[in-house]
Amino acid sequence: MQFVFPWFLTALAVLAIPIIIHLFYFRRFKRVYFTNVRFLQEVKEETSNRQKLRNLLVLLMRLLAIACMVLAFAQPFLPRDNDVKKGEKAVSVYIDNSFSMGALSKNAPLLELAKQRARDIVSAYAPEDRFQILTNDFEGRDQRLIGRDDALNRIEEVRIAPASRELAKVLVRQQQALQTGKAENKVAYVVSDFQNNIADLSAFKDTLIEVNLVPMRAVQENNLSIDSAWFDAPVQILNQPANLLVQVSNRSDEDAEEVRLSLKHDKQSKPVGTLRIPARSSRIDTVSFNILHPGWHEARVSVSDFPVEFDDDYYLSFYVAERIRVLSINNTAPNRYLNNAFVGATYFQLAQADAKALDYARFSEHQLIVLNELNSVSSGLAQELKTFVQNGGNVLVFPAQGIDLNSYNAFLQNFGGGNLGGFDPTPRQASVINTEEYLFRDVFLNKSANLRLPTSQGNYKIAPNRGEYILTYRDGSAMMAKFPMGEGALYLSAAPLDEKVSDLVRNGEIFVPMLFKMAIAGAKGGPIAYTIGKDEVLEGKHKVSASGETLYKLQRDADEENDGETTGTGGSEFIPEQRILGAKVMLTPGTQVRDAGWYKLSLRPDSTLSVFAFNYDRKESDLTYRSEENLSEGLASNMRVLSENTEANFAQVVGEQNQGIVLWRWCVIFALLFLALEVLFLRLWKV
Repeated sequence: MQFVFPWFLTALAVLAIPIIIHLFYFRRFKRVYFTNVRFLQEVKEETSNRQKLRNLLVLLMRLLAIACMVLAFAQPFLPRDNDVKKGEKAVSVYIDNSFSMGALSKNAPLLELAKQRARDIVSAYAPEDRFQILTNDFEGRDQRLIGRDDALNRIEEVRIAPASRELAKVLVRQQQALQTGKAENKVAYVVSDFQNNIADLSAFKDTLIEVNLVPMRAVQENNLSIDSAWFDAPVQILNQPANLLVQVSNRSDEDAEEVRLSLKHDKQSKPVGTLRIPARSSRIDTVSFNILHPGWHEARVSVSDFPVEFDDDYYLSFYVAERIRVLSINNTAPNRYLNNAFVGATYFQLAQADAKALDYARFSEHQLIVLNELNSVSSGLAQELKTFVQNGGNVLVFPAQGIDLNSYNAFLQNFGGGNLGGFDPTPRQASVINTEEYLFRDVFLNKSANLRLPTSQGNYKIAPNRGEYILTYRDGSAMMAKFPMGEGALYLSAAPLDEKVSDLVRNGEIFVPMLFKMAIAGAKGGPIAYTIGKDEVLEGKHKVSASGETLYKLQRDADEENDGETTGTGGSEFIPEQRILGAKVMLTPGTQVRDAGWYKLSLRPDSTLSVFAFNYDRKESDLTYRSEENLSEGLASNMRVLSENTEANFAQVVGEQNQGIVLWRWCVIFALLFLALEVLFLRLWKV
């Protein structure tokens, strides 16, 4: 047996006081005269013996009561091991407040049970010990040690949050905070559900800190989640149906029947249908809706699931242009076949420009730029086209006969396009069309049908093994090649556009859809959705207001806030970190976005420049945990698992784990028992 405060044992010296009082206590007797005391002698002797026995028992009870009280203050304990840490302690308690902790245990949500565990841990330590209360938010205020009362108050403030952290990073954060204190004894507690995707405990290598793992367990590990959504086409077209592909996952061990999927688009909700999803599998469903107006669109697909609901909604936003603009840069006259291809398509607008009088500032207004048989490409034009492609535009190049190969090759090197060889007047016919590429993916109903492919009376040799071939000659060389770069691409034709050299312009089933799809692909915007908690960089068009204001703001959609779906505590409007790069503004929201939904970018409250959709990270959707047995396997020597029994007095469990079997409570109980016996002897034992 050992003592937490052994110097309290010196108080055992007070045991001499009741002994001294007992020895020197002389009761004064009253003298009474009797005529004959012969019959009182026997009674006197018997009474005196009983009184001595009672006084000795009372003295013993007093001594035992005082001794037990002294021992209680000294706090005796039986150590569970040979190394018991004494003195002031620095204690770090991590409370997992991720979305998975919203699942239900037997009696309450896991987070509430975790908070009670944290209170028990803090209460099990002495008032002079120092504490850190850490959550997934990794707030700056939680990176310091505080007193016990402040720690208990901080526990009350913990709420569910979207952030999720690997436990190795959590332990490093705890280690950093514990090292700021002066206490030599450092103890860390991890209160979590220990999902498989975060329980990377082996990555933490510090063995100087005692780590205690406190597992939480949900009653059921069932969950449905919408993992992702994407369009089957990169660009949505006005007055055309949009096909949205939605992936829904069943995270349980039982089949999910009649899963209802619904869509909210432009403030209107409608049911889509029902799904059957086998256990531990996913289904991809197609949701179709019409695009009836240009501009920004907001959409949300949803399923119904309880109690884990953070992943039941998937938000997305996309932009639909009123028209797709195409610019043809000509060396001399415009190409009539190029004009005719866009005449009947009102959704497209073709503009003509002379290569000698170009306005580079207006390039960004177009989605496709066609170089129509230019003899050479200047370095200035080459640089502007490179910037245009990097920002998402597409460039289609038809070289002329007798071009300046040096200027073209210098231009192509900017796109990794290799070199063009000299013009070869040999007639060739295309034999292969790449129907897997976006340009021709959905153009032909019967891909195996015999199509009349274009021929050329001469062509330039495109360097082999570079880029992606769209059209291929019979000898394996490229008739049309694609060189992706940044967010756009360069398309290079080996043959001129002149109908005397190539009959591509007369091959409408290939030429027209190729032009349209190139223009549409150049109109694609940024991602339709972003993930909260990741270092996302948003991109918007830079505008200068009439007042010269250049301070951009992000505001959560007011209608969405009124839906009552907010789960976080973030504000509805904030100013993100921003950098202006030419015609673009780059925004970094950081941790300011806390709620899933749509966020509007604006310079003024009455104008919306862009709409960004944010979703919670789906990392927490898979509710599979490490069991207590599995958690104990392979742990370092400084790590141990505390019991997950919800009925136990957890503060006592922590105390026993920290100091051994505590005996001071028994000392108090016995002290009260001995005092009660003393009272009984004095009141009931009449002499």
